[in-house]
Amino acid sequence: MLRIKSRKLSNRNTSSNELESPNLSLPDEQNVELSTDLAVNEKMLRETFQACSDIVFRPISSNPKVLLVYTDGLIDTKTLDKVVLTRLLFDGTSREFNGDPVSGQIIQEQLVAISQIQTVSTAGAVSDGVLKSNVVLLVDGENKALVADLKGFEKRNVAEPEAEVSIRGPRDGFTETLRINTSLIRRRIRSPKLKIESITVGQVSQTDIALVYIDGIVSNTILEEVRKRIERIQIDGVLESGFIEEFIEDTPWSPFPQIQNTERPDIVSASLLEGKVAIIVDNTPFALILPMTFWTGLQAVEDYYERSIYTTFVRFVRYSLLNIALLLPSIYVALSTYHQQLIPTNLLISIANSREGVPFPTFVETLLMEFMFEGLREAGIRMPKAVGSAVSIVGALVIGQAAVQAGIVSAPVVIVVATTGIASFAIPRYNFGAAYRLLRFPMLVLAGMLGLYGIASGLLIMIIHLLGLQSFGVPYMSPVAPQIPPDLKDVFIRAPRWSMNDRPAFFSGRNKKRIPEGQQPSPKRGEQPND
Repeated sequence: MLRIKSRKLSNRNTSSNELESPNLSLPDEQNVELSTDLAVNEKMLRETFQACSDIVFRPISSNPKVLLVYTDGLIDTKTLDKVVLTRLLFDGTSREFNGDPVSGQIIQEQLVAISQIQTVSTAGAVSDGVLKSNVVLLVDGENKALVADLKGFEKRNVAEPEAEVSIRGPRDGFTETLRINTSLIRRRIRSPKLKIESITVGQVSQTDIALVYIDGIVSNTILEEVRKRIERIQIDGVLESGFIEEFIEDTPWSPFPQIQNTERPDIVSASLLEGKVAIIVDNTPFALILPMTFWTGLQAVEDYYERSIYTTFVRFVRYSLLNIALLLPSIYVALSTYHQQLIPTNLLISIANSREGVPFPTFVETLLMEFMFEGLREAGIRMPKAVGSAVSIVGALVIGQAAVQAGIVSAPVVIVVATTGIASFAIPRYNFGAAYRLLRFPMLVLAGMLGLYGIASGLLIMIIHLLGLQSFGVPYMSPVAPQIPPDLKDVFIRAPRWSMNDRPAFFSGRNKKRIPEGQQPSPKRGEQPND
């Protein structure tokens, strides 16, 4: 059983900016108490679900009368027939139990064999239960209803995430079902300190959200800030976790993401053990992890499953490719346009020969090729998977070769743009890589206007912006700025697991110790094998 704390957001203020729509349920309608007359309750529910053809009303003519209300397509009908209808029609309502007539309590305790069942007393709670894939039982003569959990809708099986493929590591990924996602985390962290708070957001969609954290490890300041920001959300519907992300991030106009998203439950579990908070939204496989730092966007899942020596080398390669993805087109334009004296003579002659007959300046042809490359990338993503990758690769080769032969662009520009595109694919996080794809164009414009001085100015502005960013009170560039030496073990390098003794200082709460010291492996520490 998942240990769940229930938190349901209500309509707090009826201010001028609150949502107003004729489709929204009015507060007084939601709080109407159920009647002891079954006919009155049925009439009220039929008015609530008027023109809802998927809502089923199943009366049972027995003594007393019983009415079942549920949503067709969201219920396990086989279990409903076997566990509920068979028991009510043939076993229960026609006789007495220990001299007492059949009542809602007897149906709950002795007739209906369902593990999760609760009692509600308002019309709003009944309609909410029906819409959340439950079966509601109303008994004549009682002003309370039974809400039985019989979910049985179609759902996607757990499979490997396609957007975050790993060579070594678990192969399971989140699905669109909230409880499956929370169970994947619970399998990895089997502790009662793992808390899963249930929140409902969206006045029309009534979307379930799980706020996940580890008590004692999470920072209470960060946790309370997350709660406050979620409680401020007033929206008609939440269809994906990106809806929540845009409402709670610190700096919405920054190109850099301040909230991490992932499909992998192992990444969420590792982040929780560092003291972070996860937000899991129903109907989407992407969970949110916060706070996020700049260095988190450059860390891949294999960094923590492979040996530290190899991981450190790969990180240096990744950081180098990050600089290439941002600066290579700008540096080429700046050098070939304003600073030819910095290019070796032989290379300069080769570039000049290749540009002979090209009608556009270097800046224009580079900008055109960058737009074309981004267009091919988007086309490959939007097209069917069977042909998407082939179209993007073949399109790039054909268009690039044809453009060079036609004399529209020079060969060095094609090489520069292709190298830049390959380097951008080395960034592990898609949204983090998108920020560098976006910034590449302003840097290119600055290089075309001011040369290397423009590139230096652009880098200075970007660094100042990054130093001013925060994610839920955590500096975006930490632990480099401000510098926290113990936390640098997992930034430029990835130190061995046994040496990373403390959790990140900005994330963790009371429990800051992760691994006891003195666990460096050595043959001298163990007993010598017998001859």
